[in-house]
Amino acid sequence: MPDATQLPDLAGKRLLLVISGGIAAYKALELIRLMRKSGASVRAVLTKAGAEFVTPLSVGALTEDKVYTDLFSLTDEAEMGHIRLSREADLIVVAPATADLLAKMAQGLADDIASTTLLAGDKTVLVAPAMNYRMWEHPATVANLATLESRGVLRVGPEPGPMACGEFGTGRMAEPADILQAVASFFTSTAVGGRLKGRRVLVTSGPTREAIDPVRFISNHSSGKQGHAIAAAFAKQGAETILVTGPTVEPVPAGVAVVRVESAEDMLNACLKSLPVDVAVCAAAVGDWRVAKPSAKKIKKRGDETLELKLTQTPDILKTLSKKGPKRPRLVVGFALETDDLMKNAAAKLKSKGCDWIVANAAAQDGSVFGSDYNSVSLVSAEGTQSWPRVTKQDVGQRLAAAAADTLSAPTNPSRKIGAA
Repeated sequence: MPDATQLPDLAGKRLLLVISGGIAAYKALELIRLMRKSGASVRAVLTKAGAEFVTPLSVGALTEDKVYTDLFSLTDEAEMGHIRLSREADLIVVAPATADLLAKMAQGLADDIASTTLLAGDKTVLVAPAMNYRMWEHPATVANLATLESRGVLRVGPEPGPMACGEFGTGRMAEPADILQAVASFFTSTAVGGRLKGRRVLVTSGPTREAIDPVRFISNHSSGKQGHAIAAAFAKQGAETILVTGPTVEPVPAGVAVVRVESAEDMLNACLKSLPVDVAVCAAAVGDWRVAKPSAKKIKKRGDETLELKLTQTPDILKTLSKKGPKRPRLVVGFALETDDLMKNAAAKLKSKGCDWIVANAAAQDGSVFGSDYNSVSLVSAEGTQSWPRVTKQDVGQRLAAAAADTLSAPTNPSRKIGAA
C-alpha cells in the first residue's frame, strides 16, 4: 500500500466514483480513502446491486458527501441530479465496472442512477472492470469494451488471479493503488493539453499481408492491440498522432488519424508520406518476406503434393526511418518479438537498425501474447534497459509515451538515455 509520500497530488480534483454490484465493491472503500488522501474530493453513486456489498453509510463516511443511490429521488431530480453529478466532476471513475454496466454504457441504456449519470455525462470515464473470467472473455463483453474504448473511455485492469467463485483467470478488479495511478495519469496527460502537445507522432500497428495470389496471402498473428494502445497513449498526451495500420479489427483510438494499408511496401510509403514527425514507433509486425511474383490468378491444386514459392525480402521500415537525414525523427522506436535469446537479439537489432530504442518482448510458445490484453516487455537503449513485467498493453503505451515525453523535453540525444517511465 502506498504511503503518503508516494501518493499523487490530486488536490482540487473532483472525482465521481460509480460503484456497481460485485464482490470487488469492497475495494472501492479503500479507493475512496486513497483518493481523499491524495487531495481529491469524491462523490459516489452506488447502484442497487452495489449496495448489496457496501453500504451507503460506509461510502458516505469516507467521501464525507451525500451518496447517490436513487434515480427517482424527488429532491435530487428536481435539480436534475443525474446531470449535475457528471457535469461537476473532472473525471468519472467506475469501480467496479461489471459486465452489466459496461453493456449498458455501450448500448446507451439508462435505467438507474449510474447508467443515467454516465449517459448524461460530458466528462472522461475511467472503468475498472471486475467479473468472472468467462464473462470477461465473452464476445459480447469484448465487443462492448471495444465500442467504449473507441469512444474514448479509459480502462485499468482487470488482473489475473483467483476469483471469489473459486475459479482462476483474468477478471479481478485492479488494485485501488493502480486505479489511483491511472487517475493521476489522466490528469497528467490532460494538463495544459498534455506533455506532447505540439508534437507529431507516427505509430505503426497490426500485421501486413503479402499476396500469393488474388485470394491468398502471407501474414502473421498480430492483432494490433499493442500498436493501437501506443497510438492512444500518445494522443492522450496531446500529440498529433498518425496510426498506420495493417488489417486489424481493433477500433481506431479517439483523436488518432488512421491510414490503413495491406503490404509492407504500402506501410513504408504511408510512413514516408507522414514525415516529418518527432517520434516514430514501429510496433507493427511487418512481414519479412513476400512472394517474388504473386500469381495474377488463383493457384489451383493440380494433384501436386507441394507448391514452391520464391520469396524475397520486404522493405525494412524501421531501418529506413532510422537513417540519418533531415527528416529522421528525433526518436525512433522499434519492436523485437523473439522466441529465444530475447535480450541478445534485441541488442543486436538496436545496433543493426540504427534506431534509438527497442521494445523487446518474448513470443510465448502457445502464442498467447497475440491478441492478449497483457504484455511483458523491456525497453532497451544503448545506455540501459527497463523491464516492465506483465502489464496491460495500455500501460505499455502509457509508459512509452511518458518516456518519450521525458526525452523530447530534454536536450540529450535520445539514444543515450531512456526517459523515466
